[in-house]
Amino acid sequence: MTSELFEFDKHYNCTVAGMDEAGRGPLAGPVVCACCIMPLDVMIDGINDSKRLSEIQREKLYEQIIAKAKSYGVGIVEHDVIDEINILQATKRGMKSAFENMQAVPDILLIDAVKLDLGIRTESLIKGDARSYNIAAASIIAKVTRDRIMKEYDKQFPAYGFSSNKGYGTKTHIEALNAVGSCPIHRRTFIRNFGDKNESF
Repeated sequence: MTSELFEFDKHYNCTVAGMDEAGRGPLAGPVVCACCIMPLDVMIDGINDSKRLSEIQREKLYEQIIAKAKSYGVGIVEHDVIDEINILQATKRGMKSAFENMQAVPDILLIDAVKLDLGIRTESLIKGDARSYNIAAASIIAKVTRDRIMKEYDKQFPAYGFSSNKGYGTKTHIEALNAVGSCPIHRRTFIRNFGDKNESF
């Protein structure tokens, strides 16, 4: 699969960057966006849509990606901002931040399913993380970065199982919400249907 993604990006015959996010759907924690420019002379075997990889595979690929990337940037938008401006706008803000944190400017930016005006040529690709090598690499950066954040939050708020569910609405996570209420990193606009016992948050 990596070779197919790789060839897709090479067809542009210019400096290509990919952009993706992790964490639009969870009930807690930030949304994390990543942008990267990968060299297209030598590919990293195994790069794929992060959702198709195991956590161990993602961690190994993450280290290779950040070591070999020509440039990469990460943008993190916290739960309270998501509540304030909604998840789509928060994702766009995170993507803009990730782009601005890059040390190089690509000729074209391929973005997974989001349209964004950044002052350069962009192309929004549906299921882009399964079509573009650069988007797939960005998806791994975003996913691993966010997973690490949620594992740290699990140490502060162990009742919710953030280390395993990463803030998504699993059965045990929802049971914890109904039993003990929310914690400070829950997205208020995402948990309105649950019995929140911590209204002060």
